[in-house]
Amino acid sequence: MADIDRLRLRRLDLTVLLIFAGLMRTRKATAVAGELGLTQSSVSHGLRRLREVFGDPLFLRRPHGLEPTAVAAALEGPVTAAIEALRGALAGPPAFDPAAFRGTVRIGALDLEQALLLPALVARAEREAPGLAVVGRALVRDAALAALATGELDLALGYFWELPNDFVAEPLFTETYAVATRPETPMRRLDDYVAAAHVVVSPAGDLAGTADAALAAAGLSRRVVAAVPGFFPAFAIAAATGAVATLPRRLAERFGPGFGLAVHPPPLALRPFAVSALRHRRDARSPLQDWLTAVLRPAPAAP
Repeated sequence: MADIDRLRLRRLDLTVLLIFAGLMRTRKATAVAGELGLTQSSVSHGLRRLREVFGDPLFLRRPHGLEPTAVAAALEGPVTAAIEALRGALAGPPAFDPAAFRGTVRIGALDLEQALLLPALVARAEREAPGLAVVGRALVRDAALAALATGELDLALGYFWELPNDFVAEPLFTETYAVATRPETPMRRLDDYVAAAHVVVSPAGDLAGTADAALAAAGLSRRVVAAVPGFFPAFAIAAATGAVATLPRRLAERFGPGFGLAVHPPPLALRPFAVSALRHRRDARSPLQDWLTAVLRPAPAAP
């Protein structure tokens, strides 16, 4: 854009454009002043700026009011469009229309959230948003935050400890734990739990989990024989070896029986955790992310 154009644009503002549109509609400066809550002097000053910017009188005084010049008549359409565009921007982004959407959404999550939440999203999209494709990526915590920051992900699902200010988290549900074992494995007492071999889920490869902190507080420990990055490998190992898997309750109850496993309440108190949908702050008011989050939130459990 040429420097002269920038200088001319800087002399325009929304009030001046509204004055122009009002004069085109009413042909009277007094009427425009009343509509906009301005003094007649302010309207005259705005008209003077318009004349200087466009190098044209724009309105000629006639006994019946102000008559637009040919330049003013040519400007009416673009100025009206600019005002309407600004009105639309001030009204916020348009509502999300699932049926009209065409594109891919990328969601970072462990297999916990992918197995529990993505099926409902894909089914809803098939009904309401056939142009939407869902991509799940095994990105969590720091990797998920980095991908959200660069735009590689639209949402991240999971449990997040402390979040930088650049991110907004919306809780989806609160989860507790259950213990999955072979049916013949005793699991009535804490002694049974401590005596068993354990498999833990750790994307980082740690041979410890939430239960170890609770056991340590009671002066106890357990024997961890394997750590895997996902929950379904933990199901498989528990089924094949007899090791105990301490897993999110919803996941254990839904998928444990399919592996031939019995599901028990844990014999010790374990802290619950919140599963949230995380977005970057630039998308805090995104209608697409609002729709995704609403669909991903599970229905309340029956009492």
